[in-house]
Amino acid sequence: MPKVLISDKLSEAAVQIFRDRGIDVDFKPDLGKDKDALLAAIPAYDGLAIRSASKATEKIIAAADNLKVIGRAGIGTDNIDKDAASKKGIIVMNTPFGNMTTTAEHAIAMMFAVARQIPEASASTHAGKWEKSKFMGVELTGKTLGVIGAGNIGGIVCDRARGLKMKVIAYDPFLSEEKAGKMGVEKVELEALLPRADFLTLHVPKTEQTANMITAERLAMMKKGARIINCARGGLVDEDALAEALRSGHIAGAAFDVFAVEPATDSPLFNLPNVVVTPHLGAATTEAQENVALQVAEQMANYLLDGAVENALNMPSMTAEEAKVMGPWVQLASHLGNFTGQMTDEPIKAINILYDGSVAEMNLPALNCAVIAGIMKRVNPDVNMVSAPVIAAERGVKISTTNQSKSGTFDGYIKVTVVTDERERSVAGTVFSDGKPRFIQIKGINIDAEIGRHMLYTTNEDVPGIIGLLGSTMGKNSVNIANFTLGRNDVGGEAIALLYVDNPVAANVITALETTGMFGQVSPLQFDVP
Repeated sequence: MPKVLISDKLSEAAVQIFRDRGIDVDFKPDLGKDKDALLAAIPAYDGLAIRSASKATEKIIAAADNLKVIGRAGIGTDNIDKDAASKKGIIVMNTPFGNMTTTAEHAIAMMFAVARQIPEASASTHAGKWEKSKFMGVELTGKTLGVIGAGNIGGIVCDRARGLKMKVIAYDPFLSEEKAGKMGVEKVELEALLPRADFLTLHVPKTEQTANMITAERLAMMKKGARIINCARGGLVDEDALAEALRSGHIAGAAFDVFAVEPATDSPLFNLPNVVVTPHLGAATTEAQENVALQVAEQMANYLLDGAVENALNMPSMTAEEAKVMGPWVQLASHLGNFTGQMTDEPIKAINILYDGSVAEMNLPALNCAVIAGIMKRVNPDVNMVSAPVIAAERGVKISTTNQSKSGTFDGYIKVTVVTDERERSVAGTVFSDGKPRFIQIKGINIDAEIGRHMLYTTNEDVPGIIGLLGSTMGKNSVNIANFTLGRNDVGGEAIALLYVDNPVAANVITALETTGMFGQVSPLQFDVP
C-alpha cells in the first residue's frame, strides 16, 4: 500500500480521497514548517503533498529514499527543487487549473483597486477624513490592457477585460494569431505592447527568460501614467526600478500580490502612494483551496495506483485512460531500450526511435521516456522514466523520433536504434493481442520472441547443430528453457538465438558456450517483467 505524507494545511476532503483509494495517509499539516522534522520523516513515504509552507529542498529529496511523487496543491513550485527531484526520478506535479479563475479575478480586482485608489481612500475614510477630491481615479472602459502571458490565467483576464469594454493586447510567444482572434485580443511583440498599455498585467511563470523582464529600460518605454499589476510571480518586475518610476510619476500606480522575496516583510514598493499590495492572495479563496486540494489528491492517487501522470512538470503527462491502453507498450518500450542498453558497452551518441502504425498515434513523449529509461539502466539501475532523460542529456545523448503509418505485417511496432562511434544496434518489438510484448527483429533479423525475466542471446553462423548445442549445454547445467527462438538473415548467413530461461544463466555456462568456438556472441540478459 502506498504511503503519503501531507505536510501542509490541506482540505480534509483531500485526505479522505487518499483513504478512499486505499492509500495510507498521514495528515501532519504543521510538519512542513519544521525542516528537520520533515527531513527525519520523509524516508518512509511514497508521496508528499504540500502547499507553500513545506520546502522540498535538495537535502529533503536526497533523504527521500522511497519517494515517487511530490504534489503541489497550487501552481507555483518554487518551493520544490525540481532538478534534484528529476535526477532522483521523483515526479513533480502541480494543479494549474484549480485556482485559475480565482487568480484572474484577483488581478482584475487589483486593477480596479489601483485605478480608483480604493485602499488609500478606504484608510482615509476609516480615519474620519473626507478627502473626496484627493482620490481622483481613472475609468477602465476604453483603456488598453497589455497582457503578458495569455495562457490559462491570462486568458481569463483577457476575457474579463473585454467584458469591461477594454482594448486588450497580448504578448505571448506561444499564442497563435488564430487563437488570439478567437480570444478577441491583438497579438503584439513586447516592445510594441509597452508603449500602448494603460494597464499592464503579468501572467507568466518565473524562469530564466522572465526573471526581471520588466526592467528600468522597459518601464521607460511605457506611457506616462500607466499602471502595473502583478499577481503571477515575484521577481518578474525590477521592484527597485518600479519604485523609482512611481516616485518620478512616470508610472501612476502599481498593484502587487507577489514579491521577489516572500514572505515580504519589506519591499521598495511598500509605503509608496497609489501602490496596492496584498500577501500573495491570488489563490486565496475557499473554492480555489478546495479545488487544488482535491485535484492534487486525485492526481497523486492516480499515479501511485495506476501509473497515470497528470500535470507533471518533469515528465510527459499520461492520463489514467492512456495508462491502461499504453501499459503494454510502455513495457515494450522499456524492454527494447533495456536490450540495446545491455548489448552496448561503448558510450552512446544517439538514440533513434521509430514508431509505426497504431503506436504512432499514442503518447510518444511518454514512450520515449520508457525507451531512454531502459537504455540508461545500464549505467544506473535505479533510473526511471523521470530521471532517464536528465541522465541522457547530461551525457550529451541525442534523441530523435520518427513516426509513420502502418507499413507491414503488424498493426504497430517500435524500433529502437542505438548509435555509438563503433556501430549501430537496433531491435524492434510489438504487442500481440494477448497484451504481451514481443521482440520481432534484432539486427535486421526477423524473430518472434516472448520476453522473460532471464534470457540468453547468441549469434552464430547458420550451420547445423546450434540448437542441439544450446539445448544440451543448458540441460547439463540444469538451466530450464521456457522459450527458444531462432532467426537468420539468409541460408548459411548470420543467425541469432534468444532463449527465455527460468533462472539467470551462470558465468560457467556462458564460458562453456564461448569455448565451443561456434558463437560470435553469448550474452545473458535481464528484463523487468511483472
